[in-house]
Amino acid sequence: MATNEVIKARATQLLGDAIIDTKEYRGELTFQVDAQRVHDVCVGFRDNPSLRYEQLTDLCGVDYSTYAGSAPGCCGPDMRFAVVYHLISVSQNHRVRLKACIAGDDPVIDSVVDVWSVADWYEREAFDLFGIVFEGHPDLRRILSDYGFIGYPFRKDFPLIGYVEMRYDPDKGRVIYQPVSIEARTLVPRVVRKEQAGV
Repeated sequence: MATNEVIKARATQLLGDAIIDTKEYRGELTFQVDAQRVHDVCVGFRDNPSLRYEQLTDLCGVDYSTYAGSAPGCCGPDMRFAVVYHLISVSQNHRVRLKACIAGDDPVIDSVVDVWSVADWYEREAFDLFGIVFEGHPDLRRILSDYGFIGYPFRKDFPLIGYVEMRYDPDKGRVIYQPVSIEARTLVPRVVRKEQAGV
């Protein structure tokens, strides 16, 4: 089994400046990689005989907008989104995480469906929930929300109550959309003090 130090050295030697930063957290390596070169990086992690990360086990989006570069692991003040790839090398019994940071409100990154076919639905999910566009994806459309859904529900600026609600209209015999009818409420934990509780 390869150690983190060995994997870090091999990846750095192979990919050079495509790797921006490396961190270890709870025994797993995270490589922050150049988003413009993410496809080549993923091919390198899969095909290089000294790495051989044959499986992509997960791919997800992250919205760092409320952190403004201050949270641990955050990409930086200008980078709102990240795409995170979780990889396994079966031959080396090792896991790594790749993170590619993307700027702007209209994030775009290369698809890795041709590298790992399992990325298909993962990328569709990240597109549906975060609005991250994966260039070169063969069928990039919503996968969890309705086709007429407006917005991206996992973005930090998406309202908790949403924009519209849907219900079945018996007169029209179909599902219809209408403005949200519930009132927004602030979810603040209520503090009960001893004098209030009668103790």
